[in-house]
Amino acid sequence: MEIEQVLSYVAFLLPAIVVGIVAYYFFKGHTSNEEGRRRYLIQKEAQNKVIPLRLQAYERLTLFLERIDPNKLLIRVKPYSDELEKYEELLIKNIDQEFEHNLTQQIYITPECWSLINAAKNATMQVIRQSAMSEKVDSADKLREFLLNHFMGEITPSKKALAYVKKEVKELF
Repeated sequence: MEIEQVLSYVAFLLPAIVVGIVAYYFFKGHTSNEEGRRRYLIQKEAQNKVIPLRLQAYERLTLFLERIDPNKLLIRVKPYSDELEKYEELLIKNIDQEFEHNLTQQIYITPECWSLINAAKNATMQVIRQSAMSEKVDSADKLREFLLNHFMGEITPSKKALAYVKKEVKELF
């Protein structure tokens, strides 16, 4: 009689255990799906707020690269005296000020892009310094002329960096 009672209890318990296990796995899967969905919605909302900031950073850095492009820089920044050293210093100072003004934008762009922008700035400054040391250059006007001739048919460091910035912006969409 006891074996019949035990089998009777097992017959009643077995379906309850199976239902309990099925319910456990169902609720476990359901809660993990809900957690994933919540994480996705939070990430999507954060991305909607960050993309405009990133685009604004790319815009500002594009403006920076355009402003330090030697062809545009030399037209915009005119020498106030004929002294070569003062004009060279003025050009370098102008580039540094532009760079410092946009320094915070690096947090919104990739490290590779920032590195390329920094390299474009340094390359432009180096060309200006090397040109000022040239024997052919002895005045501010000759420096302007020398630099304009140097970059006339050449792709400037700024244009190379700008091409990379445009490529990165396209990848955002």
